Amino acid sequence: MTQFAPTHPTLAQTLAPHHSLIRNALLVVGGAALVALAAQIEIPMQPVPLTLQTLAVLLVGAALGSKRGAAALALYMAAGAAGLPVLSGGGAGLAKVMGPTGGYLLGFILAAGVVGWLAERYALDRKFAGTALAMLVGNVVIYIPGLLWLGNALHVSAQKAFEFGLTPFLIGDGIKLLLAALLLPAAWAFVGRKSD
Repeated sequence: MTQFAPTHPTLAQTLAPHHSLIRNALLVVGGAALVALAAQIEIPMQPVPLTLQTLAVLLVGAALGSKRGAAALALYMAAGAAGLPVLSGGGAGLAKVMGPTGGYLLGFILAAGVVGWLAERYALDRKFAGTALAMLVGNVVIYIPGLLWLGNALHVSAQKAFEFGLTPFLIGDGIKLLLAALLLPAAWAFVGRKSD
C-alpha cells in the first residue's frame, strides 16, 4: 500500500522541504495558533460571532495541505474543548465547543482538509482565481455542518438557521475569502515559486 503523495507541494513544504516529526508538529501547532489569534478578532453577534477565523482556516488549509491543515484545526478544537481560551472571544470548554456554533468548528477541520487537498492535487493555491475557488469550496464546507448544527441546537427552521448563521456573514466572508486568496499567491511569489 503506497502512502498518498501530493501532486504539488504545499507552501509549507516548499518553505521547509525536509520532513521531520518536529517540523510537522511545529507547522500544526503554528496553524492552530494562527486560528486561535484570528478568533480573538471578533465582532460580537448572537448566536454566531463575526471573527477572522475563516480567513485563518482557509490559509492554514492551503498552506499546510490536507493532513497538516486538518490536524491543525483538530488541535485548535481540542485545545478549546480542553479549556484553553482559544475559541472566539476567548471562549473555552467542552460546553462552548458543543454549543450552537460547534458545527462551524467541525466545518473548520473539514474545510482545512478540503482546501489543502485542492492545493495538493490541483495547485489551486498558486494563482488568485484558483485560490479563490478552493477557498469558496472551503467556505461551503464550513457552512454545511455549521448551519445544520446551529438549527438543531437552537431548535429553529432551516430558514431561521440561514438568517442567524449565513446571511449576516456573506459579505464579510466574501471579503475574507478575497483577502486570503490574495495572500497565498503573494506568498508563493515571495518565495520565488513559479506559478503553474
